[in-house]
Amino acid sequence: MRLIGSLTRASTPLGVFRHRNFAFVWGSTTLVGIGTQMESAVLGWFVLSLTDSPFLVGSIAAARMALNFLALFAGAIADRLPRNLLLVSVEFVMGIMGILMLALILTDLLEVWHIFAITLSMGVVRLFQMPVAQSLVGDTLPRERVNNGAAFNTVAMNIAMLCGPVIGGLLYQWFGPQGAYLVIASLYLASGMVAVGIRIERSERTSRPESVMHTVTEGLRYAAGNQVIWAVLTAAVIINLTGWTVHTGLAPIFARDVLGTDSAGLGLLLFGFGVGALSGSLGLAMAPSLPHTGRLLFVAVIMWHTMVLLFSLSGSFYLSMGLFVLVGAAFASTQVLILTLLLRTTQQEFRGRIMGLRSFAILAYSFGSMAAGAIAGVWGAPAAAQVVGVTGITLALVLAVVAPKLRRA
Repeated sequence: MRLIGSLTRASTPLGVFRHRNFAFVWGSTTLVGIGTQMESAVLGWFVLSLTDSPFLVGSIAAARMALNFLALFAGAIADRLPRNLLLVSVEFVMGIMGILMLALILTDLLEVWHIFAITLSMGVVRLFQMPVAQSLVGDTLPRERVNNGAAFNTVAMNIAMLCGPVIGGLLYQWFGPQGAYLVIASLYLASGMVAVGIRIERSERTSRPESVMHTVTEGLRYAAGNQVIWAVLTAAVIINLTGWTVHTGLAPIFARDVLGTDSAGLGLLLFGFGVGALSGSLGLAMAPSLPHTGRLLFVAVIMWHTMVLLFSLSGSFYLSMGLFVLVGAAFASTQVLILTLLLRTTQQEFRGRIMGLRSFAILAYSFGSMAAGAIAGVWGAPAAAQVVGVTGITLALVLAVVAPKLRRA
């Protein structure tokens, strides 16, 4: 009986998929995430092949997030319009942008500036996807299931990290960028078709006669008045400035210049990261509760950057892949804990704006990625990763001192 009770409790988190709308949100998030991760891996290798410039590799990664300051308005709009319809629109537009890139490649008209322009445009569109999809996790589940929903939302993104880079790397190697972008555009369109199945009653949306700017200001005041919320958002800034740059902008440079491999090898390296990320998020998803979530967040951030330091010292492909598994596990744990804390703490009517601020925090990635690319261009990728690791640990320790309420959350 004790064993049966334990098995029942362990399987309980899977009950979130009995909620039809959440299942559609999860399916849409998975598909769009696979496309996004494929595109990230393909873009890095494509730009490196075209330009042979580590700085431009870092810059194209930064361009994906360069307009993230507009996330403040995206979050406000997500609190004013039906989120399910907004998600459908965003994902279909992403599919159209993928088709445009494919057309330029096939017609041999593509130039580097086209890549930057399309990447910037895609970044603006994607600003809406993250806050809307994450808000829908809370909208489609009862309050007591939000923790599991947040974790499974991260599982979806980590399935994407597991599958996307290796598929993208192999497609690029076998069929070139045109083959990769054909699949990327198809995944974006498929995610929009799945999102069509989300049914949220219009009566749940509240009419807001005030201006969008007023809505934004109201959300900023709400976040600033809650130490847990602003501290969690600060943690999001720290990880985007530091740790995120390694498995995105720096990974192609490590693969080619340090580990001596090709695009398929890059895909396998990121596959290891995805294995760790999926394992970490699944572990937290199956946990019935997450006590001491704030403390766990600090531990996860510090472990993430410690693994980055160890990764920077490796010259072996298989050792590096193993370390990337651990980097991925710490990364995923951080993402789950951030989303859990924000969804737990935020009132429903502010959810879109707080998730918009979460997206806004990604703007730090643009600065971090360009800085890491510049350091890699001058002193090499290992030195850049070492700067990333030390900076991330230092900033996390400072935040732990100045935000005691987050430590106790």
